[in-house]
Parts: sequence; structure tokens; C-alpha cells
Amino acid sequence: QVHLVESGGGLVQPGGSLRLSCAASGSVSTIYLMGWYRQAPGKQRELVAAVSTSGTTNYADSVKGRFTISTDYITNTVYLQMNSLKPEDTAVYYCNARDGYQYNFWGQGTQVAVSS
Repeated sequence: QVHLVESGGGLVQPGGSLRLSCAASGSVSTIYLMGWYRQAPGKQRELVAAVSTSGTTNYADSVKGRFTISTDYITNTVYLQMNSLKPEDTAVYYCNARDGYQYNFWGQGTQVAVSS
């Protein structure tokens, strides 16, 4: 079992920055992929960014060049640095971890609101 706890959401003006953190605990050695998803009101949950244990990253086209995913394997934390935020980035952001059995673990979500 893997437990994920997110932090770092909030309200920011367009063009601003936020950094989300997700601390993993439990059976972290089974994880091979971690990422961030988001879900806006009335929309489906979508992948924002992901990183594998080999260091391979994947980003949604809408955030390329603005968001950066990174990991700290000492503290088992994954970060999402979000720059040049836009109102359309407003959503609940969820941390995700996938283990070798393709089972997905989810955090509780953190709200990001981009508004002037």
C-alpha cells in the first residue's frame, strides 16, 4: 500500500507560480511511475506530468515549457513546479503513483485556482 499526501495548492494570479509537493509513504519501493493529474469542474481527469524511476518525463501539451516535474528519492517526494499559470490551469490536482502491478494510488487532491 502506498499513501500520498499533497500540498502546495492555492490561489494565484495569472502569470504566477506555484509548487505542488506529494510525499509518498508505505511500499514506495514498488512504485515505478509517479505523476500529477488534474480535474477541472465538468471535465475529465487528465494527465499533467509524469516521471518514471528511470527519469523519463512526460507532459501534457498544454503545460510543456511551463511546468516541471521532479523527484527527491531521499524523501520520496514528487514536485510539480508550475510557472506562467493561466486561468485554464484551475483544477484540483491529484498526485498519482503506479506500482509494478499497474495499480494506481491517489492522493486526496489539492486545489489550484488561477484568477485575477
